[in-house]
Amino acid sequence: MGETAPTPLGRLLRPRSLALIGASAKPFSPGANVLENLDRYGFAGELHLVSRNQKEIGGRACLSSIEDLPIGVDAAVFVVPADGVSESLVECAKRAVAGVVVFASGFGELGATGRAREAAICAEAKAANIALLGPNCLGFVNFVDGVPLTFEPMEPRRETRPGVCIIAQSGAMAGNIRLALIARGVPVSFAISTGNEALIGAEDMIEELLDDPAVLLFSLFVEQIRQPARFLSLAARARALGKPIVLMHSGRGERSREAAKSHTGAMAGDYAAMRCMVEREAVVLVTTMDELFDTSALLARYPSPPPLGAAMMTNSGALCGFALDFCEEIGLPLPPLGAEAIAELRNVLPDFASIDNPLDVTAQGMIQPEIFGNSARALLRDPAIGPVLVAAMGGSPRQQMAKWRSLRSALEERNDKPVAIAFLGDETPLAADVLAEIGECGVPFFRSPDRALRAIARVCAYGRALARPRRNAVARAAAPASLTGRRGTLAEYRGKAILADLGIPVPQGHLAGNLEEALKIAEAIGYPVVLKAQASALAHKSDAGGVIVSIADARALEAAGVRLHENLAKSRAGLVLDGILVEEHIAAKGIEMIVGAKRDPDWGPLLLVGLGGIFAEALGDVRLVPADSDVDDIVVEIGRLKGARLLDGYRGAPPSDVAALAQAAAHIGSLICAEPRLQEVDINPLVVFPRGQGVLALDALLVLGEE
Repeated sequence: MGETAPTPLGRLLRPRSLALIGASAKPFSPGANVLENLDRYGFAGELHLVSRNQKEIGGRACLSSIEDLPIGVDAAVFVVPADGVSESLVECAKRAVAGVVVFASGFGELGATGRAREAAICAEAKAANIALLGPNCLGFVNFVDGVPLTFEPMEPRRETRPGVCIIAQSGAMAGNIRLALIARGVPVSFAISTGNEALIGAEDMIEELLDDPAVLLFSLFVEQIRQPARFLSLAARARALGKPIVLMHSGRGERSREAAKSHTGAMAGDYAAMRCMVEREAVVLVTTMDELFDTSALLARYPSPPPLGAAMMTNSGALCGFALDFCEEIGLPLPPLGAEAIAELRNVLPDFASIDNPLDVTAQGMIQPEIFGNSARALLRDPAIGPVLVAAMGGSPRQQMAKWRSLRSALEERNDKPVAIAFLGDETPLAADVLAEIGECGVPFFRSPDRALRAIARVCAYGRALARPRRNAVARAAAPASLTGRRGTLAEYRGKAILADLGIPVPQGHLAGNLEEALKIAEAIGYPVVLKAQASALAHKSDAGGVIVSIADARALEAAGVRLHENLAKSRAGLVLDGILVEEHIAAKGIEMIVGAKRDPDWGPLLLVGLGGIFAEALGDVRLVPADSDVDDIVVEIGRLKGARLLDGYRGAPPSDVAALAQAAAHIGSLICAEPRLQEVDINPLVVFPRGQGVLALDALLVLGEE
């Protein structure tokens, strides 16, 4: 069988024939810059210049019209204003051009008129099967084949090693990432600006280049993931191929918080939803530009890190103390050294040295530079240790070189583990020849230990994600019959009936339509009881005075009923109640948690677990997981709460029933997966009793859409 024919996007990214629409000889103009870039890179394919005003540029003949192009040009670069793009696109379609790059702005970023213009060119490109990159983009550079289709002036550069594929919606960010990585000696295969993504977006680029042997990993800066389900599918493929995706997502909007009816919705915003879903597929999510540069550089050198914690060695005891605190803060494990490594280090280091992780090689390293190499050798041999950071190689240029040469000998013996070198401070002098040799060896170098440790933390997390087996999604249970025919916000008593159907315990209680019924229910349950006003429009009853607790007897119940109605008459005049929920008063003590779920419009159903009660939103100590997570995964996330120690038995309290909490959460996840109309679920609080005693849902809110 022959090779598969390249896609239009593939032809655009690796063109053998080009057309420059709007070519110009005017110095520094976009058209002139594109042409100069192509000349600098020695583009050897067909090049057609199209200009209405010039017959030749630099000795090359110009075509006067797109109509004069040969049929089937691979790529066309539009250096035309926004109002000329549509016409040029139509003409390119007639000549069967495979792909176009549109630099012009004045489209979707400029409001309704621009959006209409963008929609029109998108439709035209789709109809003609043209791969449209842009508009409002800086183009791309293919460093593998030497194709710079950008108007940013580019120095000639060809890459023969597998490297990073940079994709950014912002042209400036694509350029910054490219420059930062190249300055570190990191190979860059492609640098792509997708702009407004009218047709071709980041997902298309990943899919096109995922199987390319020239691409080792992806470094992404995006403001919006436009096709979340497709992105997750591609991330899963990248994980299987061992090609990391490092992602910086700048959009941390509050849209979901403003629209949410429940505590869960308010705490499960857009960014949080994206984070929990992409991290499940081993996407490395970073939060600063420095982290994007640093993590990409480290993974470019070590794309398959082990699922282990890190070690740090330094010649500063003070830095060891800093590292312990900092690594705890950023979630980087520093595991104990193995017995063999400790024994080896005792033979290397002076008697007064403390053998620990982080490792202080002491000032003896200034006298005996070989200590650095021998200590590193012990750490690199230790099977309990993953990445190794060597920090603070100070001293005179001569001492620096002696320490580096000692370290280099160890690295040459064992280079399968991630290794990084960090220096203290951006302006601290480092011998130029030492820095040059570090670069020649391809060892990632950082100007500060904290930046190095942050990057190593991301790499270690990625290694653990690769090693974690993919769990099959939990089976979807059928939605309870009690949901049939319901819509909108359900009153608490209806929500609790559904929870009971799922097997989640709720207090004894019934709905009363009048005082007489309330007295009978209370007598049957037994005092003390609680009264709760019930209406679908009354989501947060306590705020409206619709909850009265600790009612001791019938007389107190009568008075409480009067007070409850008076409260609602003041706070929610005209509100029609379904009735009053009479429930047992729960005296047993436990930890108040929140369990909820939401259907994110982009990322699908999500599950939330965290500290609950009246402090749920104030503390915001919650964890999000995909709604189809199993109990084991949920237990892991519960353990990552800042307040997890409260559940473990804090200050002499008995440990809580975390297994029952996780099981209740799994039931809620199964429910929202089974019922597509369900938009939000909120159990706050869910009281978690001591181990073996289960949980109890004291409140419930469910929001359903239309059939």
